[in-house]
Amino acid sequence: MTRPAPRTRLSRSAGAGAAVLLVLGAATACSSSADGDEAGSGSGSASGKLSGTVTVFAAASLTESFTTLGERFEKAHPGTEVTFNFGGSDSLAAGITSGAPADVFASASPKTMKIVTDAGDAAGTPATFVRNQLEIATLPGNPDSISSLKDLTDSKLKVVLCDKEVPCGAAAQTALDAAGLKLTPVSYEQDVKSALTKVRLKEADAALVYKTDVHAAGDKVEGVDFPEAAEAVNDYPIALLKDAPNAGVAEAFIAYVRSDEGQRVLADAGFLTS
Repeated sequence: MTRPAPRTRLSRSAGAGAAVLLVLGAATACSSSADGDEAGSGSGSASGKLSGTVTVFAAASLTESFTTLGERFEKAHPGTEVTFNFGGSDSLAAGITSGAPADVFASASPKTMKIVTDAGDAAGTPATFVRNQLEIATLPGNPDSISSLKDLTDSKLKVVLCDKEVPCGAAAQTALDAAGLKLTPVSYEQDVKSALTKVRLKEADAALVYKTDVHAAGDKVEGVDFPEAAEAVNDYPIALLKDAPNAGVAEAFIAYVRSDEGQRVLADAGFLTS
């Protein structure tokens, strides 16, 4: 299992699949007073405003939507900074349990969140904030006329899946089992962005990814729905981490993600919201 990529500032997103050793000695800015605004208590100046850096480890499929949410959160709370580490949920969980400094974990499945909670590294009970569903990503125009999950078993097609330990890979296996199909991909990728990139670069004919990733790719890929996807819907939990360097701002960010405005941003990105 690989380690997550280094933390990135809001203006930059971590490269998909670039899970590398974290520098565990990195520090996160934190100050001392509490804030009583709508999003919860946080660190701040004497005026009581939220301030400081909050570090969010988030599933790769959240890259675009969380980047938007981070920008809006910073605008609403001048003096705060949101940094993200996007990657495969299993790698992120491994980093957290190994001591990587982080405030928030947003996972693409309860199973990978459980790695963190079982290690005693979460503060409180994680809350599901969105759900996601699979879609087949094909080349623009769908030149291979893929219309079903069964079509992916054609030996002439180069198909990519996420690794089975990654939530999108586990969901793909659940969908294939529901259809009674066996599929041997040309590669297993460490996160959903890496799987989609194989199609975008024409190194694969199709990939099983999330609807949100097809949506984010725009006209660079084409999405194909399939009924078995309904059997493999992933819940996305989010949690404050036990040793969060800036717990107050972290709580405020989590509250913002779960707010009406946060849910609208996520729904616009293609996530299923309650």
